Amino acid sequence: MPSPTHYVAGMIRTLRPLSLLIALTAPALATAEEDVLTATFRPGWQLDSGARMAAVDLTLAPGWKTYWRSPGEAGIPPSFDWSASKNVKSVRIHWPAPSVFESNGIRTIGYQDRLVLPVEVTAIDPARPVTLSLRLDLGVCYDICLPASLSLSSDLAAPGAPDDGIRAALANRAATAGEAGVTKVSCTIDPIRDGLRLTARLQLPDPGSPEVVAFETADPAVWVATAVTQREGGDLVAMTELVPPNGAPFELERSGVTMTILSKTGAVEVVGCPAP
Repeated sequence: MPSPTHYVAGMIRTLRPLSLLIALTAPALATAEEDVLTATFRPGWQLDSGARMAAVDLTLAPGWKTYWRSPGEAGIPPSFDWSASKNVKSVRIHWPAPSVFESNGIRTIGYQDRLVLPVEVTAIDPARPVTLSLRLDLGVCYDICLPASLSLSSDLAAPGAPDDGIRAALANRAATAGEAGVTKVSCTIDPIRDGLRLTARLQLPDPGSPEVVAFETADPAVWVATAVTQREGGDLVAMTELVPPNGAPFELERSGVTMTILSKTGAVEVVGCPAP
C-alpha cells in the first residue's frame, strides 16, 4: 500500500477541489459555469497532409484558470470525449506551453483567462465531410473551483482558412529537447516501498529563473509526486516518486516517460528517460 505521505498527497489531489466547493459561501454558490466560461470551436483549415487543424477556444472570466493535461498537486485534468464525431479517425491535441500557479503552498499547472487549444483531426475518408463533436469535462478555478462540462460540435469544411489564433497557439508549444539545447538525459530508478523513485539529470542551458519539472508516464493510473528540482552546475536534477494502484515497485516503461521543464522563458518537452 502507498505510504501515509503518498496517500495524503493523493487524497489532496482528489479531494481539494471538492472541499473548496463544499466550503463555498452562499453568494459564491450562485456562481455558474456560464458566468465564468464560454467555449467554441475554431474550424481552422485543411493541412497539406489532408488532416484538418481546428481548435477548442476557451474564454474564462478575468482571473479564472483551467488546467493542463498534468494539472499539478490539486488541479483537475481535462477529459475529452470525441466519440460523437462523424468521419473522424483520430484527434491529436497540440498543447500550448502552460503556466505554473502557486497558491497557499499548492502548485498547479494550467492556463489563465484564455486557452486556444489546437486539435489536429484525421478523417476516416478525407473526401467526405467531417463533423467534430466534443464532450469536455474540466475544472475552472479562482478563489473557488467549479467542475464544468461542455458540448461542442462543428462541421470542418475543406479547405477552410488559416487562423492566426490557432497559429499563435501552435507557435507557443513546448520546445523539443533538440531545440532547447538539451545535450544529455539520464535517469536512475530506485525501488521504494510503494513504487519507484525516479531521478532525472538533464544537461540544458539554465534559463536564469526557477524551473518546474512535470513528469508523466505512459500509464495514467500511476500517481506522480510533485518533483523536487535543483541545479548542479550545468545540470538540472529532478526527483519524483511514482506509485501505481497496487502500491508496489513495478517495471517502468522508460520510453513512455515525458518530462516538461517549465520556466518564465518557456517550456521544454523531453521524451524518454534512458538509463545512465
